[in-house]
Formats: sequence, structure tokens, C-alpha cells
Amino acid sequence: MKKLTLLAGVGIGYVLGTRAGRERYEQIRSGVKRLASNPTVQSAAGKAQDTVTTQAGAAASAVAGKVGDKVGGSSSDSGSDGSGGTGSGFSGADGQPLTRS
Repeated sequence: MKKLTLLAGVGIGYVLGTRAGRERYEQIRSGVKRLASNPTVQSAAGKAQDTVTTQAGAAASAVAGKVGDKVGGSSSDSGSDGSGGTGSGFSGADGQPLTRS
């Protein structure tokens, strides 16, 4: 699918470049600039950016929680040493998880 999209893009670029030339390129470019400066498009782009920022924060928190659960030793998996940890070597001599300082 990616290959088909790439080939279609190359084909369109070739046709526009050879048949239309610089004049058509400038027309397309000015149309894109007009579209990008449209207040409705600007508003939608702002909302999309806000949504992405919010979701990225939520995703980062979820990943941090999952990683913390696995590395922190609160997993129910039993390690090979029988201590009930993950067996990953991340616990100190006292059996407590190691933390970075």
C-alpha cells in the first residue's frame, strides 16, 4: 500500500512538473497558502494540535504506569530467584526495587 501511494505521488509530481510547468506549480502553491490561511482551517488545526497534546500526555502517563508496574516489582510474575520479583535484576539486596537518584 505504501509503495502504491509513493508511486502515485511520483506520477502526479511528474505529470504536474512536465505538463504544467512552473506556472501551474505557482497556482497550486498559492491555493495551498490560501487554504492554510483560512480561519476555519486554522481553527481545526489548533483543535487537532490541542487534542494531540492532550492524548500524548495521557499516553505517556499510561506507558509510565505500565513500565513502573513491570520494573517496580508489583507484577504478580514470579522471578527465577523465587523472591516474587520480575527476576530482571532490578532489586537491591533488601529486595526493594532500585530507584534512580
